[in-house]
Amino acid sequence: MLVGESMSLLWLSYYAVSLVVLVAVYLALGIFPRLLRLVLTWVIAGAMWAPARFQLPLLEDGEFYTGWAPAAMVAAVSTFEHDHSALLGGLLWLIVFMGVGAVVGIALWWRKRTPELDDEDDTPQPRRPRAPRQEPSVARREPVIR
Repeated sequence: MLVGESMSLLWLSYYAVSLVVLVAVYLALGIFPRLLRLVLTWVIAGAMWAPARFQLPLLEDGEFYTGWAPAAMVAAVSTFEHDHSALLGGLLWLIVFMGVGAVVGIALWWRKRTPELDDEDDTPQPRRPRAPRQEPSVARREPVIR
């Protein structure tokens, strides 16, 4: 059950909030060209959505809690705890998912960039030239309020 198990609800809320952050990042990067904006947005998405496994010692000797967390958080906490193996695992997954995000951003840009092909002959359809603007025969009159 989704509400009864707190971890699934936590991950669901994390991904919902990360979608809001992702849209805000895309809109904030509006000053950049489309390729750079898509690549940066999807690199950030990859960093936010990369999971990594972690292990924390419990109070009893020899017992550990093992779970999943965002790779950026695993890397940050393992940096503070000087846990090099968890840092390596967290950074590895973080870099892999950021690379996948960059590839997705480039693919989205490339898909919008290429002309759409016709199903029949697989050749791009030429654009139709615009019709020249026709000047009205009657001069425009300004409205008058009386």
